[in-house]
Amino acid sequence: MDTTITIKTNSSLRQEAKRIAEELGITLTAVVNAFLRQFVRERKFSVSASAMPTKRKIAILEKISREMDEGRGITGTFSDLDSLFNHLKI
Repeated sequence: MDTTITIKTNSSLRQEAKRIAEELGITLTAVVNAFLRQFVRERKFSVSASAMPTKRKIAILEKISREMDEGRGITGTFSDLDSLFNHLKI
């Protein structure tokens, strides 16, 4: 027999979770049920977060990559750390 659980959560968290679930081709209900099954089976839960760059950081990294591909901003090679530090004036 199915039942309904009502929980309070931040609306933006719910929307983001729903969006990600849809990207994966599953429902948010399936995600919650999978979590609950795992919780019951293992009698524990864990939380982890992969370090993901923000959209701003990704844009910066893509810009740097394009500039490198075009040969812009490259100042040469260094044979040792002292040469690099001298160049950087560290």
